[in-house]
Amino acid sequence: MSHRVKADDGRIWLFDKVLIEQRGDYWHFRMWLDGENKYVRESLKTRDVETAKKRAEERYIQLRADQMTGKRYFSITTEEGVNLYLADKQKLVELKTITKGRHGTISTHLGHWLDYIKRDTKLKELERNAAEGYFAYRIKNAKHGIAHTTLANEQGTINAMMAYLFRAKQSVVEAFDFPKLSKYEIDNEAIRRATLTNDEYNALTKAMRSYVARKANKLDDDEHMMRELARHYVLIAANAGLRTGEQQQLRWCDVKMKKHELGAAMQTKLLAEIYVRKETSKVRKDRKLYCRGGAYFERWKELSKHTSSTDLIFSLDGKTRISNRAILYHFHRMVKLAGIKDHEARGIVPYSLRHFMITQRVLSGLSFQQVAEMCGTSDTEIRKTYYHLIDDRRLANAVADFRRDKDGRIIPI
Repeated sequence: MSHRVKADDGRIWLFDKVLIEQRGDYWHFRMWLDGENKYVRESLKTRDVETAKKRAEERYIQLRADQMTGKRYFSITTEEGVNLYLADKQKLVELKTITKGRHGTISTHLGHWLDYIKRDTKLKELERNAAEGYFAYRIKNAKHGIAHTTLANEQGTINAMMAYLFRAKQSVVEAFDFPKLSKYEIDNEAIRRATLTNDEYNALTKAMRSYVARKANKLDDDEHMMRELARHYVLIAANAGLRTGEQQQLRWCDVKMKKHELGAAMQTKLLAEIYVRKETSKVRKDRKLYCRGGAYFERWKELSKHTSSTDLIFSLDGKTRISNRAILYHFHRMVKLAGIKDHEARGIVPYSLRHFMITQRVLSGLSFQQVAEMCGTSDTEIRKTYYHLIDDRRLANAVADFRRDKDGRIIPI
């Protein structure tokens, strides 16, 4: 290799756009990066020119190899890193490996992280302890409080992104060290507050009947159908306990009615047999469950004009699913009409209906495993989130009493 020497300024050109130069007693390396339109400037930490040439050549080879594999020398920002990760996840949506809803949840989680870490922060400046104050920040700034389960989910999303960026050579750390959440450090009291009581649910069902009354509210056809859709969405959610995305993507071919006889009196209940397709499930696994409320499906089917097997159930035209915004709007209006106090402060939202269903099943005596199978989650997740209900059931068992009627029969009281 021939070197072009300029003795007058202490520079030695090794390659085009690559040189070493003296600054004080030490030699320094400089190289222009075309893809990033910046110079790399580094000390070679030697006074000897031949050693400097050798180290510069080695550094040049390493930087060129990094460029060939797409690695950037200068750091991208945290916002750019999030955008890279979301773009990668969008590909999975297109392949139907994850749902649009899941992509939206990931985007929301990372939006909170960007608010905390700041969008113009350089990714390569972050160390493993960069998220040590994240939980405190989220708890302080959450409008209606935040459950520890939510924090744990956000932690998982953030570190999954960091692992992706580390593999892409955009980050120097593979994961952040978050504060520890102990096994049962779940905000069970927040979940209890965010769940309807039986009295509140009964008040809600009564209020919903008033909410959809056409004459009393002077509703036109479109508004009446929208309110009926919202009403039946709530009734079915409280009985099926489906996740939002799972319920909104149900089609009529996914639901069948099944009559079930109960007890010696042979009372018949109409159950709904629901098939949750894996492409609509958060965990990407299909499952089948039976739930109460089959009559709600049948009534909505009579009201709905779009009942082809491939039509969406919760839709006005059978093609476009009802939006989260529309459900939230009507749900809050019905909750307010029901007189449920402090519903905003408690965090009562449509997802609370899943909490309500799980609570009802646990208190009815089902095991955590049985409930987990219905809800498409793990026994561990149900146990750690709803274990406090066991104490409620034990208390109910302790205070249970009875009386005998005039014929000597035992009547529970």
